[in-house]
Amino acid sequence: MTSIDQPALPGPLRSMLRELHLLAPDRLAERVAVHGRRLGFRDTVLYLVDYEQVLLQPVRGEGVAERQELSVEGSVAGRCYRKHETVRTTGGSGPRLWVPLLDGVERLGVVELLVGSVTDEVEETAKAFVSLLAEVLVVNEAYTDIFARLRRRKTLSVAAEIQWELLPPMTFATDRVVVSGALEPAYDIGGDSFDYAVNGSSAHVLVLDAVGHGLPAALLASAAIGAYRHARREIYDLPDIAVAVNRVIADNFTGSQFATAAIARLDLDTGLLRWVNAGHPDPLVLRDGAFVRPPVCRPHPPLGLQVRKPDVCEMHLHPGDRVLVYSDGIVEARSESGEFFGEERLADFILQAGASGDAAPEALRRLMRKVLEHQGGQLQDDASIVVLEWHTGTPQQLVP
Repeated sequence: MTSIDQPALPGPLRSMLRELHLLAPDRLAERVAVHGRRLGFRDTVLYLVDYEQVLLQPVRGEGVAERQELSVEGSVAGRCYRKHETVRTTGGSGPRLWVPLLDGVERLGVVELLVGSVTDEVEETAKAFVSLLAEVLVVNEAYTDIFARLRRRKTLSVAAEIQWELLPPMTFATDRVVVSGALEPAYDIGGDSFDYAVNGSSAHVLVLDAVGHGLPAALLASAAIGAYRHARREIYDLPDIAVAVNRVIADNFTGSQFATAAIARLDLDTGLLRWVNAGHPDPLVLRDGAFVRPPVCRPHPPLGLQVRKPDVCEMHLHPGDRVLVYSDGIVEARSESGEFFGEERLADFILQAGASGDAAPEALRRLMRKVLEHQGGQLQDDASIVVLEWHTGTPQQLVP
């Protein structure tokens, strides 16, 4: 025993930790399977979700059981991914555990474990093993292309390549805040992007829509987010952050290039939400199963076109409120008959998803499928959204 309360780390996990320091990324699946067998798992297979969160792709390697890709919507593995929950199955070659592969609460994929028997103790060992695998995967992904290639079902545009590298993790959560984002078209995103940070008692969120498409829009978005991060880390107030980003765009791009944006900050102690609207759709607030429109607040010109420091909008949130910050590509997605997706459909969808028990990342995954479906599977404009939830206790729906 390492202490009175905690048992020592199992030997296979200790040996795996030692091996990780010099582990080549292309041998990860192979070595994971070896260490899994030492823990009593006959097979261990990692699956990574693709960029659109439609399919789970197996990570192949020497000595790893052969598997095919699995659907997020129509498989046991998909249920594990969608629900953030461990799933037990029987049949075939024996009982299995399907465990979410999570970086914090960010969904990376799932892990399939073929076990001799399914008990609570085996499941707890499996969860500890998979938690370690997630850490290993995230570290390895920083210096290899193997996993990024596996996650793509088709070629990313250069603009999309830039944007995906620029993004923070798609979901983050503590006992007081949940931040989750999504954007489409995943393989051809151009000017839409988002960023966030949680610094002590403050949660910061930016949703940005750079004018145009393709590489020029992605370059503008990259410069804008770099300027935003710099100003945020210098602890500028919201209007000064907007001024800093506006100056970078105005000084380095032509007058026809600009970006709309919502720049927000939430005080996690008081629930005070403050934001600057730079030519962007107003946030939506969902509270107790209803849509709450924020107070009327003057919008300002897009970043790159502003001539004075912008005003700040404010409202106090209630515990459990969900704030939706999104680009116009969501609400202006148009069906073949010319009908916009619209604010009300957006709010209703997220409300219904919450009522059915979906956590924020799953609600956004399903929302993006709905927006794509509304526009016949092909978006005419980039679409991005961030959900910001304020909590005063553990957000249990995100704890697997």
